[in-house]
Amino acid sequence: MTCPTIAPQPAGTDLHLAAELRHELAAWAELGHPHETCGLLVGRAGEGRVEVVRVAQAKNLNRERASDRYELDPADFLAADRAARADGLEIVGFWHSHPDCPARPSTRDLEAAWEGYSYLIVGVTAAGETDFHSWRLYGDRFREEKVLPEQARPTAAALRFENPLKEERAS
Repeated sequence: MTCPTIAPQPAGTDLHLAAELRHELAAWAELGHPHETCGLLVGRAGEGRVEVVRVAQAKNLNRERASDRYELDPADFLAADRAARADGLEIVGFWHSHPDCPARPSTRDLEAAWEGYSYLIVGVTAAGETDFHSWRLYGDRFREEKVLPEQARPTAAALRFENPLKEERAS
């Protein structure tokens, strides 16, 4: 089966991500289920290589369709960007979950994407993470990036922002 948002060619870039950060993203996606969770990837990008050294969780401002849409809080974007720049890093991409759906970009993901960034998607069900893929936009299609494990570094860290949808569900 083909997906209209995905090109058959690989991206030509590798996303390097420490196992600890991958586990953090999966945990955030699981905690947010059945809503989409989202955030930013912070690190360094070079020719054919994206190194993620920090992940940040952001608020999903989309309350009407939180089960299949996300709108990353601009204040969380700015906070993560300021922190990244202070450490000599940059925003290298975005991540979000696909509750009860595969980790493949949707048409909505395509419409909102910018070239030059990694888009990591975590497929998640009530039982936990199901798949984990990263994508890069080239023209009007995504190409899949290889996600490679990176050795843990002292600079690897996760930033968490409160998830307002989780609080509402608990009440």
